[in-house]
Amino acid sequence: MATTLPSDAAPLFVILNAGSGHAETQLQRTTIEEALTRSGRTFELAVVDDPSQLDTIARRFVEQAQAAGGVIVAAGGDGTINTVARRAVSSGCPFGVLPQGTFNYFGRAHGIPEQLEESIGALLRGTPHPVQVGLVNERVFLVNASIGLYPKILEEREQDKAQFGRSRLVALLSMLRTALGGHNFLRMRLELDGKSHKLRTPTLFIGNNQLQMEQLGIAPLSTALEDGKLAALAPRSVGRLRMMWLMLRGAAGRLGGADDLLAFSFKRIVVKPVSLYGIRRRIKVAMDGEVSLMNAPLEIRVLEGQLLLLKETAAVSAPMAATAP
Repeated sequence: MATTLPSDAAPLFVILNAGSGHAETQLQRTTIEEALTRSGRTFELAVVDDPSQLDTIARRFVEQAQAAGGVIVAAGGDGTINTVARRAVSSGCPFGVLPQGTFNYFGRAHGIPEQLEESIGALLRGTPHPVQVGLVNERVFLVNASIGLYPKILEEREQDKAQFGRSRLVALLSMLRTALGGHNFLRMRLELDGKSHKLRTPTLFIGNNQLQMEQLGIAPLSTALEDGKLAALAPRSVGRLRMMWLMLRGAAGRLGGADDLLAFSFKRIVVKPVSLYGIRRRIKVAMDGEVSLMNAPLEIRVLEGQLLLLKETAAVSAPMAATAP
């Protein structure tokens, strides 16, 4: 059985996603190695060049961290952080984050700096704090999950980023282009609090990130997350221009109160997508920026306190700075 070490002495097992390109990844690797060596902390670092190997390496590092009483650390964007966090949740292993993505919603919401050297310092000073995660059919998401138009937006956004570079402006313009390109409406039945509800919408978006809800301008749902719930957003049946207008309102932080938007909070719902032939068996689901095909119906629920995130105590109660998406 592993010996439990104080958080300031526990060895670190760091997984760095090489998705940023060779030169930038090498700089990130050097920065991490030099900072941890200076600190005197025992660590092991793995650079993942092949995204398909990320989960395999995360599983192996979690096993090593458990045996050594250590901490598993994800260095990358929200998708990378999600993959490593799933292993941390299932094992109970303490979890650290070095945010290196485009939006970094998870790290920013927990007061973790986006600059690499600063986030390393915060990691070294951090102590474990239980944080809430969401589950779709028992699969973890940290920031958001969605079906319908939003997975399509993410897939086309990745293509645009590969061509035009990774920036928040490219992401916004790509989103608007996809919305103007047209979309299908989803029909579904929602089981919530023992009642069944019919819904027709281009997309169902589930949020688990206070910062993202605040940036969209939906303060009541941000408060609901503090109360151990998840947030749901579903545009009503609107055309292309109206859908684009809703997206622009969201980007400007003015989505709250929109007439064409259904917004509610919950601890558990069951989503049953419906087609002309009955309940759909498979559907694309986006979780923290990664799209996968999942079996329907979808059970979506909150899971409290199962992810032990290393962060500084001051960051727990610090106000979250709202920056443009």
